Amino acid sequence: MTKLSQEAVRGLVVAAQGLQQQKQRKTTQKTVRDIIRQMHVLQIDTISVVAHSPYLVLWSRLGDYDPRWLENLLTEGELFEYWSHAACFLPIEDYGYYRPAMLAREERRYAGYSQKWLDENTEIAARVLKTVRDNGAVRSSDFERKDGQKSGWWNHKEEKVALECLFNVGELMIRKRHNFQRIYDLRERVLPDWDEAQAASHEGVHEAFVMNTVKALGVTKAEWIADYFRMTKADAAKALKVLDKQERLGRVEVEGWNTAGYYHPDHEAMIQAAAKGKIPQSKTTLLSPFDPIVWDRKRALDLYDFDYRIECYTPAPKRIYGYFTLPILYKNKVIGRLDPKAHRKDGLFEIKALHLEPNVVVDDALVMALKETLQTCADWHKTPEVVVRMANVVGLAERLMA
Repeated sequence: MTKLSQEAVRGLVVAAQGLQQQKQRKTTQKTVRDIIRQMHVLQIDTISVVAHSPYLVLWSRLGDYDPRWLENLLTEGELFEYWSHAACFLPIEDYGYYRPAMLAREERRYAGYSQKWLDENTEIAARVLKTVRDNGAVRSSDFERKDGQKSGWWNHKEEKVALECLFNVGELMIRKRHNFQRIYDLRERVLPDWDEAQAASHEGVHEAFVMNTVKALGVTKAEWIADYFRMTKADAAKALKVLDKQERLGRVEVEGWNTAGYYHPDHEAMIQAAAKGKIPQSKTTLLSPFDPIVWDRKRALDLYDFDYRIECYTPAPKRIYGYFTLPILYKNKVIGRLDPKAHRKDGLFEIKALHLEPNVVVDDALVMALKETLQTCADWHKTPEVVVRMANVVGLAERLMA
């Protein structure tokens, strides 16, 4: 069995996620589509202290690109939205893997809750569905509240709830987004050629998700697989057992692991090269809290020795690192985190605090790489002035602004 070092595994994960150093190439809308296909999932989050998370995840891999390309891909039908790891943009060719979750409503978390609500609110649901059918695509704001109250996090108007529930059970899809706001339309208008016979079986879904997870992670422990597509551990284990028996996955021995590592056969050449010391190297970049590299906090701790959590939901006095910290990727390691804010009106990219992990060697190469990354990120945000307010290494803030 091929043997790999932990360093090799980190490099293979980086390459599988499209974060490796590579020759500069022209980025196009097709490039954006291809990297989403490579990851299989692009998680959606609405926090916009810097760019919304899906745009930032793409920037980490592609550098400068036009964020409108993501919206175009959705509008043009190359992507669709549904629940996966969480709410995600997904390649349209994977729609058949998600359709069973919409149809088996009583068995699925989001569709199950939604079907119950729809059954209890048939008049509202029928009215909203008729509005969409008669008038075309709608957004939540097209419906006014009748009680005069403002909609809040736990105080959605009934039409908003109906739209979400109809989306969860697959009656509606997201046609496009405008200013990041969802625009809903009938599934049969968004996917007019869809045939229910194209939906995968439950077993087929689980096996595809395991195969896609292993490919997206480069090399993975069995215990890491379920989280990527939020499968149950039992479903993931059962599918892995079938795939292992059919020899559809490769196995490697990894130093320090007491279980085998799994890899996708498409990565065979890269695995063998890494075993011989030709390990992919990461670019220096910033990661969204919802980037696949770090969204599984336990995997991030196991693989990168990086103990991470997002603190925007933590009361301010209890925060340790900041409101919306971004992990820093450097030479296949996650070496720290920084708390940024893009002041778009002022053209200012503010780093409120930067914390490097213990034992990180701060040499000229690191300072130069980090300085260039901060400026590149700031330029992409159209906030070209970079200010670093504080760093936990003496003199680092000043060196990054020199």
